[in-house]
Amino acid sequence: MTRPASDTRHRIQTVARELFTQKGVQRTSLQDIADRLGITKPALYYHFPSREDLVRSILQPLLDEGERFVTEHERRRGKARATPRELLEGFFDFHYKHRADLVLVVSELTTLADLGSIDMLLGWRERLTRLVFGPRPTLEQATRAVIAFGGLQDCCLQFPDALHDELRRATVDGAMAALGL
Repeated sequence: MTRPASDTRHRIQTVARELFTQKGVQRTSLQDIADRLGITKPALYYHFPSREDLVRSILQPLLDEGERFVTEHERRRGKARATPRELLEGFFDFHYKHRADLVLVVSELTTLADLGSIDMLLGWRERLTRLVFGPRPTLEQATRAVIAFGGLQDCCLQFPDALHDELRRATVDGAMAALGL
């Protein structure tokens, strides 16, 4: 019985994510991935024509969801607008959900830059800063926001064994303090 193509794609992505995290994207060949899966390299090429396509396929759901999160909050007006705490809690939940891929993001910033994704990730912080502090944050506000949003992301990676609710509370409280709120 043959497996559906989507199952094979998912298996390739899972193994690639593991190897990319262990060895790095540049030091992991498509042959390494094929060997680990017990498939031929041409079979892997059938699903992903290049390593960059494979990396993009792993990271695209994270990028799409992050963009949706920020855009959704930008569209809210008046009473429907999230408080800074709600914004931080949602951003934490997003990062916590995507911890495995964030390890790849953090360890492979050069690859992300090559894929044109790093500007998007940094842009989210700028846009979230404007949601918290208004359209023209001061330098102090902007630096506080970088510390808060960047630190929030880092906490999702730094404390993998912490319980979700406990880590969320501590992280969001710390981010609120960094924002001066």
